Amino acid sequence: MSTAEPHPLLVVVSGPSGVGKDAMLARVRELRPEVFWAITATTRAMRPGEEHGVHHLFHTREEFLELLERGELLEHAEVYGNLYGVPKAPVREALAEGRDAIVRTDVQGAASIRALAPEALLIFVAPPSLEELERRLRSRDTESAEETALRVETSRQEMRDAAWFDAVIVNETGGLEEAAHEVIAFIERERQRVPPRVARL
Repeated sequence: MSTAEPHPLLVVVSGPSGVGKDAMLARVRELRPEVFWAITATTRAMRPGEEHGVHHLFHTREEFLELLERGELLEHAEVYGNLYGVPKAPVREALAEGRDAIVRTDVQGAASIRALAPEALLIFVAPPSLEELERRLRSRDTESAEETALRVETSRQEMRDAAWFDAVIVNETGGLEEAAHEVIAFIERERQRVPPRVARL
């Protein structure tokens, strides 16, 4: 029985705020260091412990709009008053080199990429329950009560969007390792897909 030749994938990982995407993807990155990890450009303020070019590409609103005007963003969206977008060129280069490329974005961004590149593999990271998600959001204590309430309501809306993703992976409380391995296993299965998913950006 012949095995399909693996092809590089454009993988989009999304999910509601507070679901633990960053921690889970950090573990995936440790397990799959050869994968290209797209860095998101944003106009939001840098948080304590973050570095430009590592966690995000931090830009002024004017700089971001210039990138957008030049057509240099794979997707862009405004979330909670801040602009976010993924630069196209590095993703294209990684795919051309035969490397899987993983993009972390919000649900709006995932929808934009699906419209631009229908072949992209979309993974939704979900909490075990909305109640647990709300508990995680409130325990972070990084936003005001009003901002947290807005994130909770937005998360409820985003959970309904999970239906149009290719896979939904639940990040159980204390189950980060299992979720990371589930993401990797799903990507590996899709890399053997016939016909292959070939994203054209």
